Amino acid sequence: MSTLASVRDTTRAASEVVKMGDNPKLSGLIYPIMQALDEEYLGVDMQMGANDQRKILVFAREFMPQIGYRRRVELMIPFIRGLTAEGKMSSSIKNSKVDLLDDEKTIKDKLKNAFCEEGNPENGVLEFAETVIMTQKEDKDEEFVIDRPEKWGGPLHFKNKEELHDAFINKKLHPMDLKSGVAIEINKLLEPIRKKFEHEHAKKILNDAYGEE
Repeated sequence: MSTLASVRDTTRAASEVVKMGDNPKLSGLIYPIMQALDEEYLGVDMQMGANDQRKILVFAREFMPQIGYRRRVELMIPFIRGLTAEGKMSSSIKNSKVDLLDDEKTIKDKLKNAFCEEGNPENGVLEFAETVIMTQKEDKDEEFVIDRPEKWGGPLHFKNKEELHDAFINKKLHPMDLKSGVAIEINKLLEPIRKKFEHEHAKKILNDAYGEE
């Protein structure tokens, strides 16, 4: 693939994902090639990434057939900020994200410590609530209910993401209440996954993939 892709091709593909600078490292230019080849050597039918990955996904669609590999389905999802003030969600920043197998307490702790300024919508907690939780609730014709003590006004009910967004930026929804509500919903989403991984076969797959911690 490196004999077909130019420096310009790989620079363009990596530009939103890799810090290029005025004198980019060679590894940054190799990155799109390696990610494209992952599709073949991981044996997948689909690659999923946030919108910031779109140029690499386009790169894969263009160059994989040129070396005899089939095009895969490239699925893009909205970019969601991480839980830290920096906003980056990364596997190397433990508290920037919720992992699929995090237990209930870990999730509550991560959300409790997440960056979420009152009235400021630029945070990962609100973005996750709007993009994931509210989308699911609207699809099921359900409300997002945030339980709140009566002395603070009682439970809050949201029918759509616009209502949630407006309540937060107008400071009618406090960050701690939002965090608590989001933690509860995340645990509901992840509980079936956690149960599946209680089986020995699933544990073996996880260990084969990532090794013992």
